[in-house]
Amino acid sequence: MIIRSKAPLRIGLAGGGTDVAPYSDIYGGAILNATVSMYAYATIKPLTDGKIIINSLDKNKRLEFDTTDYLKPDGCLDLMKGIYNRIIRQFTKKPLSFELTTWVDAPPGSGLGTSSTLVVAILGAFSDWLQLPLGEYDLAKLAYEIERIDLGMAGGKQDQYAATFGGVNFMEFYDDNKVIVNPLRVKEVILNELAFNLVLYYTQTSRLSSKIIETQSKNIVDKNSASVEATHKLKEQAVMMKEAVLKGELHKIGDILNFGWQNKKKMAYGITTPFIDELYDTAVKNGATGGKISGAGGGGFMIFYCPENTRFKVIEALNKYGGSSQRYEFVSRGLTTWRI
Repeated sequence: MIIRSKAPLRIGLAGGGTDVAPYSDIYGGAILNATVSMYAYATIKPLTDGKIIINSLDKNKRLEFDTTDYLKPDGCLDLMKGIYNRIIRQFTKKPLSFELTTWVDAPPGSGLGTSSTLVVAILGAFSDWLQLPLGEYDLAKLAYEIERIDLGMAGGKQDQYAATFGGVNFMEFYDDNKVIVNPLRVKEVILNELAFNLVLYYTQTSRLSSKIIETQSKNIVDKNSASVEATHKLKEQAVMMKEAVLKGELHKIGDILNFGWQNKKKMAYGITTPFIDELYDTAVKNGATGGKISGAGGGGFMIFYCPENTRFKVIEALNKYGGSSQRYEFVSRGLTTWRI
């Protein structure tokens, strides 16, 4: 028997950063995101030889252990170790023997929620194998706790819920880690046009998002007025984007993205760089009406709204910087598991 799973990566359209504590705990956050046809995959093959084997194919790393009830996080494939440790502690109460193989369609630090989506995919495979009593909210919350609490990795809350639920969602965040996922019923023609006009561009750079997020959180704790006000504006942006998408007012998307980008840059040092600013200016000069960095900032993917047929000119201009545009479609289904 083999258990497989896949969970979709996401594009954050608006409100990014308002899902990060302590802002979400103090003021409440709001985000609009949508899952795309890029995935994190996990395969579990149960073993009977008393071994634990972990294969990360995209990172070209392989670990092997004798079965145990605890795998010590040491900087190498810690996500997998943290998931295993929580599964044993909370559910099975005894060691397991298996081979876990993973792959992610985008590199780490790319801004599409790769780490959290991988956690969801792996949890989904374990849940299917062990028949764990986890609904969608339960699984997403558990993924968040493993990454943010058990492993102490800085970050927000949106990625785990996007990967689990799938689709276009308006998410609300409150204190005590309360999250409400509101699926949006967006007409297919609107999604098709949005995907056509929204260019996803990989800058060929990555970043350690935790450092940016830690600075962002510190600014909120220190009540840095510029940072707090900018984050308030991003929450407003999420509502603006929701209304534009639901009403099919796509001509407003570029301006809404630009509004968010101008404020996001004020949240913390490192969100933008001279290179990112040059890419943004180039896209606008060639027909884009707005855009943003995907994720925490500093590198990875960027998105640009390119109305009519300007996407082709924008892509041609951006490719001169050594990056590449990424083909994708919006997908409505979240975490999926199956058995062979």
